Amino acid sequence: MDKIYTITLADGTVLDSLKLSGNTFISKVSVDAAIFESNCSPVVINDGEKDEIHPNMEFVQAATNEPGEYWFILRDFTKEELASIKTRADIEYLAMMCDVEL
Repeated sequence: MDKIYTITLADGTVLDSLKLSGNTFISKVSVDAAIFESNCSPVVINDGEKDEIHPNMEFVQAATNEPGEYWFILRDFTKEELASIKTRADIEYLAMMCDVEL
């Protein structure tokens, strides 16, 4: 029996009755990519038995595979990517405080 997944995004939006194929979630309902914008920190994925909390994810892509099947992919940021994002934000903050153009 296939597991059925539920995803809860940061703003409380719930995507349910999802199947999982590799790293791709499959929905019978159209999924608009815009719902993921600035809405993936955190993401809770429930497999029908337990919640898995992902503190920092990003939307990768969405596609229609077969009529009535909508596919989308989310992924976790790596530690290196998070460190790079923080470093960039720190640099931009310092530049703003020192009135320097980057």
